[in-house]
Amino acid sequence: MNKWLRKSLFVTISILTFGLVTPSQLINQANAEKINDRDGFETPAPERSFVQANSYLIETEFNREKFMQELIKQAEIQSYQKFGTRIKPVIESEFRGIILPNIEKAIEETASQFPEDRVKNLTITEQPGSGLSEKIFNIKDSVSGKDIIRFHVRRDNPPQAGYWFNFHYHTYHDDFHTHHELGSIYWDRNTPPKWMS
Repeated sequence: MNKWLRKSLFVTISILTFGLVTPSQLINQANAEKINDRDGFETPAPERSFVQANSYLIETEFNREKFMQELIKQAEIQSYQKFGTRIKPVIESEFRGIILPNIEKAIEETASQFPEDRVKNLTITEQPGSGLSEKIFNIKDSVSGKDIIRFHVRRDNPPQAGYWFNFHYHTYHDDFHTHHELGSIYWDRNTPPKWMS
């Protein structure tokens, strides 16, 4: 029963990840596991034939363009989640017209540095920073777990100029030290609410 449950889980994961995790990877992982006494009594052939028979239906060809569109869509969703219900209505139009195209360009330029077999490992973080945190989202390599690019928004309050949201990003190339500007959006002379409020 345990093998049937594992087999079902592997198939479900393959379907949900749209082929990013292939059945052949799962078979290799399963074969690499040490066989214990209980497994010695089960025949592995039906499990393999089930996965192999369905691999045609599950395995899909990687489409870099669609993958990048989905990554950028997730970046936009994370940004709006960061803004919250009080900031989003005020800056959404300018963000969409000025900042989002620059975020898209930065993501595409960074992804272009990776071969296809590695670009499909790029994932976006699931939770933006709240309160006064600058973090909007990070893009990391899901295999190594290391951040590749970090997108931030800082609150600036120059003298006599009101509050501004300064959007920028950092990359792993210089250990995230350099600010790469994406643009700024004016808020108001009043202090903006906290992020995600």
